[in-house]
Amino acid sequence: MPMKYAFNTWVYGSFPVWVPSYPLEDVIRRLGRIGYDGIEIGCAAPHAWPAHLSAARRRELRGVLQSEGLAPVSLLPAPGGGPGNNAASPLAEERQTTLDHYKEVVDLAADLGAPLVLYIAGWLVFGTTREEGFERSTECLAQVARHAATRGVTIVVEPTSADSNLIETADDALELMRAAGEPNVKVMFDTYHVMYRNEVSSDYVYAMAPHLAHVHFADTDRLAPGDGEVNWRGVLQAVKDIGYDGYLTMEIGFNNRRGDPDSYAYRALSYLKALERELG
Repeated sequence: MPMKYAFNTWVYGSFPVWVPSYPLEDVIRRLGRIGYDGIEIGCAAPHAWPAHLSAARRRELRGVLQSEGLAPVSLLPAPGGGPGNNAASPLAEERQTTLDHYKEVVDLAADLGAPLVLYIAGWLVFGTTREEGFERSTECLAQVARHAATRGVTIVVEPTSADSNLIETADDALELMRAAGEPNVKVMFDTYHVMYRNEVSSDYVYAMAPHLAHVHFADTDRLAPGDGEVNWRGVLQAVKDIGYDGYLTMEIGFNNRRGDPDSYAYRALSYLKALERELG
């Protein structure tokens, strides 16, 4: 079976820098024309902050996705900033707000037809032990997963070593998945975070199988695959070896405001499809 490719909207949606920024309908059409199979929508303004999207607006966006033939693959919350949304926070109020936000994101995913929501486990505030943070995040994850099960959504735990300090490795993600104890909790990884630890991306594929439900592709400094140092041949061979049938999702280009989003999207897809053909 041919591999399926998706693209994350951060670089089109003013996150974490403020420009460039395009309406979500434009992003959907651009990615469809470029040749992507799916889209991962970042849950931040202007695209998908849940409170900004009425029921009618959600139906409208789902219709645009269907008309363009672009599958809604996953939704990704944007923790940090003003509200924090830290699942491991020592503040009970922040943990409750985080739980409520994740439930809103799950509901938005279900309304748009996306089967996956990414879970960022949070980060340790000074004075908090790993055990305390892990327990708090596990409790949040389990509650999010139970709500997600009622909406037919799977939660995928992402180790984010470049951005946080609680769930950093493949083993950490698997540990949290098992601790949550919910059947609709799986794991994923991002090659960018693997590089941050000076580890090998293909090793994560093998370590996470058969619980691997999603992946993020990014090269050095969030460059397009093929523009940096990741061994993409090894990664693609690994996903073929384990029979991975999910989407290969680009999360690239948003490390500064200089990038041309369409250029990133074209280069990534062209490079990976050519490599896929070489592997046969």
